[in-house]
Amino acid sequence: VYAYPTLVGRIEVTVRGASMDGKPLHLSLISQRDQVVALHQIERDDWIEGVLDLEVSLPTDELAEGPWSGVSCVAVLAEGTTNTRVVSQLERRRGDTHWRGEVRVRRSTHVARALLDVNVIGTYGGVEGRVIGRTDTPWVVDLLARTPSRQRDLQILEENFRDGPKEWLHRFSDAPWLIDTAGDLPAVLINTSIEGLAELLSGARGPLEKATAGMVAAHIAGDAWVTMVHSALSDLEFDEDGTPHLPDGWRESVLRSMLPEVFPGVPLPEALAEAHSRRGDGRGWAEIQARIHYAAGRRGQVPKNLTAAIRAVNRAQEGPRR
Repeated sequence: VYAYPTLVGRIEVTVRGASMDGKPLHLSLISQRDQVVALHQIERDDWIEGVLDLEVSLPTDELAEGPWSGVSCVAVLAEGTTNTRVVSQLERRRGDTHWRGEVRVRRSTHVARALLDVNVIGTYGGVEGRVIGRTDTPWVVDLLARTPSRQRDLQILEENFRDGPKEWLHRFSDAPWLIDTAGDLPAVLINTSIEGLAELLSGARGPLEKATAGMVAAHIAGDAWVTMVHSALSDLEFDEDGTPHLPDGWRESVLRSMLPEVFPGVPLPEALAEAHSRRGDGRGWAEIQARIHYAAGRRGQVPKNLTAAIRAVNRAQEGPRR
């Protein structure tokens, strides 16, 4: 994909701490596992600036032995909703193996969720400023969340498709659910005009009902992943030479999550280019769609929930044991 060599090794990013207007935030608002920082407004909505303390580990041996020079490391905080992009230079002290620095999050330029990436910049072939590496999965800086979780990558909304105020849904009155990817966040719309569906998903009781609800929820999740991947692949950005790049916002997160499963072992830029190429010319696209459905089913835990539903039905048919 790139006309020059790039890093193969993993770039590890850690948010060691955060503060809001100079006051340290509790570490519970930083999830290293989910890579999320929750700058919530629950107790205070008039803050001006948050500061994130970053520590970045690069593949040191690969950099030392590689063909690049003048290597630097920058953090990029971007939010598609406000079209904001802030670049912060990271530094490495003498004898230190990590790059460190601060990222400032200004309340006036962000409204919901920003993505925090780290790019490694270097010189190759006499050309400066080449991006030779970046994080596999960006951190999420959430200005609205109470807790640091990626669950807001998907909304679940109840709508009456038959008689509700959204007229565009009326033509889908017999659909149990729809996946809407037009907004800032994708949404699963649950059709409340189908009797008992919303109640089943939100308040199932007993083993058989719970197993059924799990199966339906897994089916919805699988549909959502498939739809989100297709939406993301239709909204790529391109270089002047036609090289595709990841889109902003939730579409970037979806492709970063799914492409490694659709193209296992293939670097993300190459997987993105291959998916775009096959989708465009149709060559082998049917196979890729099968891979997408398979990966979406696994993420939605369809096999697990299907097995649970079958076992629940079998137990119900057998009746109570004596």
